Amino acid sequence: MKPTNIFLEIPERLPEEIVEEIVGSRRCKIERIISKGQASPQDFWYDQEQNEWVIVLKGRAVLEFEGAQDPVELGPGDYVNIPAHQRHRVEWTDPEETTVWLAVHY
Repeated sequence: MKPTNIFLEIPERLPEEIVEEIVGSRRCKIERIISKGQASPQDFWYDQEQNEWVIVLKGRAVLEFEGAQDPVELGPGDYVNIPAHQRHRVEWTDPEETTVWLAVHY
């Protein structure tokens, strides 16, 4: 078994967000997400079948949750648990610094 590193092979230019499945099964999926200035389209909302726990490892992002008054700002080490069918969107990711997320869908 050979280890790898979550921060390896991050491209300098990111014309679009990268979502990579690290491991997965029928019940659980772990993804690495790499963003740099990307956000959800203005009228788009995620409405997922599974719960999602997400942490920002590097960079900064802002999430918006339907019905919430204030957006949620995330920086390195900040995480949220998003219940299934909680509509949400990525309002903003840092355009100057790459944001690396780890998402666990369960």
